Amino acid sequence: MKKSLHKIIAVALTSMVMMSTLAGCGSSKTTTDTSGKPVTLTYAIWDKNQQPGMQAIADSFHKLNPNITVKVEVTPWDSYWTKMDAGATSGTLPDVFWMHSNNFTKYATGGVLMDLTDTIKNSKDVKMSNFPKDLVSLYTLKDKVYAMPKDYDTIALWYNKTMFDKKGIAYPDGTWDWNKYLEVAKKLTDSSKGVFGCIAPSDDQQGYYNYVYQNKGYILSPDNKKSGFSLAATKEAIQWDVDLSQKHKVSPTQQQFADTSFATYFESGKAAMGLFGSWMVSEFKANDYVSKNCNVAVIPHGKTKATIINGLANVVSAKTKHSVEALKFEDFLGTKAANTIQSEKGAAIPAYAGTAQPFIDNTKQFNLKVYPEMLSYSVLFPNSATKAKWYEIQNNTMMKVYTGQLTVEQGCSIIDKQMNALLATEK
Repeated sequence: MKKSLHKIIAVALTSMVMMSTLAGCGSSKTTTDTSGKPVTLTYAIWDKNQQPGMQAIADSFHKLNPNITVKVEVTPWDSYWTKMDAGATSGTLPDVFWMHSNNFTKYATGGVLMDLTDTIKNSKDVKMSNFPKDLVSLYTLKDKVYAMPKDYDTIALWYNKTMFDKKGIAYPDGTWDWNKYLEVAKKLTDSSKGVFGCIAPSDDQQGYYNYVYQNKGYILSPDNKKSGFSLAATKEAIQWDVDLSQKHKVSPTQQQFADTSFATYFESGKAAMGLFGSWMVSEFKANDYVSKNCNVAVIPHGKTKATIINGLANVVSAKTKHSVEALKFEDFLGTKAANTIQSEKGAAIPAYAGTAQPFIDNTKQFNLKVYPEMLSYSVLFPNSATKAKWYEIQNNTMMKVYTGQLTVEQGCSIIDKQMNALLATEK
């Protein structure tokens, strides 16, 4: 789902100036009907690893609708939202494109996304009850649905089997808690060889967010009105994660991650364990070292079990010149058939209930069933109307915490005060 969440958000944040511009684009939609004439739709995505799966879906749709051809266009994440923002202001967005939860509110309130509420309500093939409620609500604004859930991701523990075997340590399982994780990380750390037992970067989705909710704290209150950074449980969880590098020395420091990404540490055999989202499966499968030496288990638990869940969705441009055809393709993207194709191609865990098994079977060297198994205790990735602003504050401040420039207490206090001020402006 993402290459690096902080890199993703950095791009999203720089485009916040587009809010007023997007709003000026209007949300009226055309009702063009080409009456069976040949039409080519553009379908924009950002992950080249998923292109084969999306193309297979497009081809299947074309067989059912010979007059409609879907052209899959891949734009790398680093420039994807810059391109989408430019298309929004000029009225030249792709007919259908991927949407991320961090950008949804801006686009939905900007009037550039087609309201799908009636289309879905009148569909013979699509029912929103087939998708996780959290993902449906994630892309719903003021009771209007603007997106079709595409996939979901949870966070699991990846580990190096070879390193475990050499030390005679049993592989991680559902009994593991924070104490066990730290105990094993210490045993697998070998400073003389530059090998670390785990990785603890300043990353929320693949890091401290999970620990916060496992410790019965929260980032954002359930009613989206209050920050959770002042909670003792939240600060305790973040401190535990920070200590992995600063106190226990079982993880590289944030300064070291600046030179070598935390994924690279794991992929090169320099770190034995790490938390990674299911979107990393394609990359890990293509990495010879990981494919041969590593596997995945459920995430270790704290006071309770928790793993962060997020997901992508498909949206339709409100300014598409082929609204009838675009809506027909959007409808197909929400069917069991399309989600099964996505699953069979190993593109991502499909959002449609009951279609995950092909994704699991597609990569037999990894125990991928743990990702959907954790749905029962998943926690939705925090989101609110002012997220783009408070998220920037959170990321910049937490980076200073993980590099030791601020204590956890100081950092959380800064985030809490500014985040609450922003949340108070939401209606």
